[in-house]
Amino acid sequence: MTTRKKTRRADACASVVKSSSFASSAMDTPAVVQQTCADAGHTSPAISLTGISKHFAGAGGEPLEVLKDINLTIAEHTIVGLLGASGSGKSTLLNIISGIVKPDRGRVCICGAASEEFNDWRAVSYMFQEDRLLPWRTAIRNVEFGLEAGSMPKAERTRRTHEALQLVDLNSFEDAFPYQLSGGMRSRVALARSLVTEPRILLMDEPFSRLDAQTRVLMHQELLRIHQLKPMTIVFVTHDVEEAVVLADQVAVMSPRPGTIREVVDIALARPRDPTLPEVTSYIQRLRALI
Repeated sequence: MTTRKKTRRADACASVVKSSSFASSAMDTPAVVQQTCADAGHTSPAISLTGISKHFAGAGGEPLEVLKDINLTIAEHTIVGLLGASGSGKSTLLNIISGIVKPDRGRVCICGAASEEFNDWRAVSYMFQEDRLLPWRTAIRNVEFGLEAGSMPKAERTRRTHEALQLVDLNSFEDAFPYQLSGGMRSRVALARSLVTEPRILLMDEPFSRLDAQTRVLMHQELLRIHQLKPMTIVFVTHDVEEAVVLADQVAVMSPRPGTIREVVDIALARPRDPTLPEVTSYIQRLRALI
């Protein structure tokens, strides 16, 4: 790639950072754009969305506007929740960030590189709502599955897989099959599979919504513990206002279809956050009023 092309791309992505209405004060100055998340010391936001719009074919073939003019900047190592009612386009927006879905209009930058030119997608991991474990594979083999597509040596895959299971406190269940695990344990295996690639960005689509309330609380604690050990940028979709307040540094509240960013709320509270405390309850009430 020539220097001139690199300069054009850097200028384009820097303009995205500056134009986003939700850029933090730390992003007010032009960003130094780097090519991939793997590069150290870059100052670009982890994710930058500008003017994102998306339509799908509706009933009778008429276009259905799902997202409209989404502007959002997500700083590195933060936890950001996408909150809104059903049909507000939260999962579609997450899929656009991941590159699974292409927007009709707008621009996505990942670590300062335009999404279509970003070349380090292994640094972005996606945890689905369902655990999607392969029933014929043990826990360790399910986690290792996330590494098998590349050319990584077997010894390195094994090392990373053991480390990921240890990180989620399941190293003593490596040889268990999914049917032998509880719902919470299955979620931990799915989380380990998402972490085994050592991502810089973790995308999560309502990953704990199928768990009972007590197990969900335990998974919240687990996620926050792992985030402290291995700082990464986390973006998660949720319908649960309490979950958003307990986990997130920022919550982007989305309006009903067509989805727009109604407001980005900073959760200025130390962790852990007890939902019964008045200061936490205040944020919960504020977010509910916005949905």
